[in-house]
Amino acid sequence: MDRFGLRDWWRSHATWRTAYLLFLGQVVSFVMALMSFTSSLIADLGVDTPLTQTLFGYFVLALVYGNLLLYRRQRLKVSWYWYLILGFVDVQGNYLVNKAYQFSSITSVTLLDCWTVAWVIVLTRFFLGTRYSLWQLFGVALCVLGLGLVLLSDAGVGGGGGSKPLLGDILVIAGTIFYAFSNVGEEFCVKKKDRVEVICMIGVYGFLVSVVEISVLELKSLESVEWSVAIILSFFGYTVATFMFYSLVPFVLKLSGATMFNLSILTSDMWAVVIRIFFYKQEVDWLYYLAFAIVVVGLILYSTTEKNSDPAPSLEDGNSNAQYQVLTDESEGSGSRNETLASTTQP
Repeated sequence: MDRFGLRDWWRSHATWRTAYLLFLGQVVSFVMALMSFTSSLIADLGVDTPLTQTLFGYFVLALVYGNLLLYRRQRLKVSWYWYLILGFVDVQGNYLVNKAYQFSSITSVTLLDCWTVAWVIVLTRFFLGTRYSLWQLFGVALCVLGLGLVLLSDAGVGGGGGSKPLLGDILVIAGTIFYAFSNVGEEFCVKKKDRVEVICMIGVYGFLVSVVEISVLELKSLESVEWSVAIILSFFGYTVATFMFYSLVPFVLKLSGATMFNLSILTSDMWAVVIRIFFYKQEVDWLYYLAFAIVVVGLILYSTTEKNSDPAPSLEDGNSNAQYQVLTDESEGSGSRNETLASTTQP
């Protein structure tokens, strides 16, 4: 390939789009590793308040993006109860995964967190009609196989760390089910509606749900916390990482979908291993390295065969789709203002 051909290839739309998606995926992956690190640090400091630590993140999201939404002075494009459901499942996912840090190591939690990929594939196939090739499914199967080695290690073969590693593993896997529902619901909303609205409503309803559950589950734990500079800084770091994570995720979901998003953030496990080795001064069992290698192979296999899939249709052109018609009808029926606006903007 000559110099001009190489330049044309590099400037091609597909190449730039792929590079952009990979970059965004790795930024989100790094931010997710920061969330895992700060959550693990909070647990190590003896603080067992998984709902409270996410409360501040939801509050900042609601505050920042709520002001943007109020500035626009527009009605919600999706009915409030859908956002309530989305906020509820998101809170439960965060609660279960953050709770797992009380019983298991940061490496185990971040690796098993990738079980979300398997659930997302099932949900996107069932609800959004996304089709996957056999090679893609084989790649995901490799990822799941690699994660299964973590369970084997935590069962006692290598000792994954933590007071009750198997209980921590169960909590993480349960949390990934809620994460999957949250990711698929968020993918639907950001592709069909508005990103700012989605982030704002997740913050609003996530905050409200968290307040209710804290009043029931965490009041005694909060009263027993002896606040220190280290704890406050850990909460602050987790809040900043949470805000960055939820601000970036919609861009990746809109461009690549929930499945590729969850596969892209598998590299956060690498950062977790680095943190465990250099910060916690812990030894990492050889099964973790084998698990990560298998996961990487599965990710590469999925990525290289992605073009054979039949992804969810683009929703930018306004074409209606039967699978997306329910929310469209509900949002259009929420007021005559939308109908008037639609009639005036049509040529």
